[in-house]
Amino acid sequence: MDYQIGLNERLAELKTWLEKINNAWTVDHHESMLQFFVNYIPRIIDAERCSIFVADDSSDKLWLKYGSGLDLRELEAPVRGSVVGESVFTGKTLIHNDLDKQDGFHTIADRMTQFKTRNLICVPIKSLVNNTAIGAIEVLNKKGAQRFSDNDSEILNKIEKFLALALENSLLKTELLSISDEISNNIEVLKQERIGNIQFVATSEKMRALLDEVERVSRVPVNILVTGESGTGKELISRLVHQKSSRHKKRFVAVNCSSIPENLMESEFFGHTRGAFTGASAERTGRFKEAEKGFLFLDEIADMPLSIQPKFLRALQEKEGSKVGSNQVEKYDFRLISATSRNMNKAVEKGTFREDLYYRIFSVELHIPPLRERKADIIPLCLSFSEEISKRFNKKNPGFDPHTLLVFEAYHWPGNVRQLHHEIERLMALTPEGEQMKIDHCSPQIQSS
Repeated sequence: MDYQIGLNERLAELKTWLEKINNAWTVDHHESMLQFFVNYIPRIIDAERCSIFVADDSSDKLWLKYGSGLDLRELEAPVRGSVVGESVFTGKTLIHNDLDKQDGFHTIADRMTQFKTRNLICVPIKSLVNNTAIGAIEVLNKKGAQRFSDNDSEILNKIEKFLALALENSLLKTELLSISDEISNNIEVLKQERIGNIQFVATSEKMRALLDEVERVSRVPVNILVTGESGTGKELISRLVHQKSSRHKKRFVAVNCSSIPENLMESEFFGHTRGAFTGASAERTGRFKEAEKGFLFLDEIADMPLSIQPKFLRALQEKEGSKVGSNQVEKYDFRLISATSRNMNKAVEKGTFREDLYYRIFSVELHIPPLRERKADIIPLCLSFSEEISKRFNKKNPGFDPHTLLVFEAYHWPGNVRQLHHEIERLMALTPEGEQMKIDHCSPQIQSS
């Protein structure tokens, strides 16, 4: 048994080490590998030039990724009518040794590049996932009037496996950047969720559905309970309800029930007269009255002491109460929003929260899902937070390294949106000028995930 446990522990260590090695190999390294082979393949098989072409799913052409003496995308080849296109289309290695005596796309390319193609060999680059051709290696002109042979084909087919790994990573980076740019371009659309001073980014279906609920309940005078894990944004949702309601011009009074000493709880909500108790040197208005015509927000309501709950219940039922040390009755007019990260039903079952008060504090529950259940919101939140934080730090927004965004999407975020915001603040502070925000500057728990 101990032997099996030891093997499992060793296996876990090796898996962790392997993940760290894989994470250390960035997309930039894959790009360097592609450039390396373009430069050195001609030396290996004694040829003049080498190019790597990429298949474009959106068109019937292949575009140049890297090529000897050529710039990115300087050359495009048709899938039909070119040797490289035929190689990609058929998935076969092709050798043509007498092209200087034939017409074809190579003659058009020669005029564009001021080069004379005599012969070539073309090997398809196949995806490591589904074995479909994603591009091709094209090598031109065997030196010394020689002809390309099966030996050259064998060498290139061995190299192709390395190129496939590098090229797929490069293409994934390009697609990720494209999606990031699209999200960035649409960030103004997301900003339309701004109500007053509040900006709420919601891309996922769950959050869009939540905002629809907020839209509906904000317009009717019902009490609301907002539930969700710590850091999900319960107060932000509550403020959004306030801003969209008919009471938006009046105060939003926020009280954290877990931060008020039990002996001061009654004074906190009802207020007190001067001299009502030791230390009451001046009269104080209670929170119920401060929220007049507006909203009273009770955060972590499950932590409200049991001793104050009967008086709190009566205040909600009768809409009235008296300051500590006074018999004068004050009328209350406020709308209540409560929030908790705890299970209220269990609190009622345990007897730490009155059942009659539980049913009085809300008619509608708004539940905020944790960030791990709405991964579609992560990148938009990253972009929104980085914009906000860069302005607050008076620092140019450096943008994100694509690998970092991939790690962020995969991470489980136990601290939810609050933790994500904190992480981007850290990245913004630690990223050197002129560099993108990278995983190297993230907190240890993110780097080891």
